[in-house]
Amino acid sequence: MKYLCLVHYDEAVIDTMPPDELKALGDESSAYDRELERAGHYIASNALEPAKTAKVVQVRGGKRSHVDGPFAEAREQLGGFILIEARDLNAAIQLAGRIPMARYGAIEIRPVETLERRAV
Repeated sequence: MKYLCLVHYDEAVIDTMPPDELKALGDESSAYDRELERAGHYIASNALEPAKTAKVVQVRGGKRSHVDGPFAEAREQLGGFILIEARDLNAAIQLAGRIPMARYGAIEIRPVETLERRAV
């Protein structure tokens, strides 16, 4: 089953990291992606630009509007994702617990629902 691991963290914490520490974190994150790939769990991953670059789009009454994002006012913002394959939620939790960014924020795990499954 596929699981989306949403990486949330406080951008202010990352912004104040010394460059060598930030590089080490990036290298560690890339290494973990490769480890997931070797084990057959990795599907895709990417970091996101800072939350200040986000736009929120809504359609109400047939009219589209957009505002600067992020939508939720919170200390931690969505900073990236890792899409993994795991046998069940417990296995996904174990894999997500080893994501290096979990030390700086939180990893939200969401099972991916397929349209075929939903149509039942």
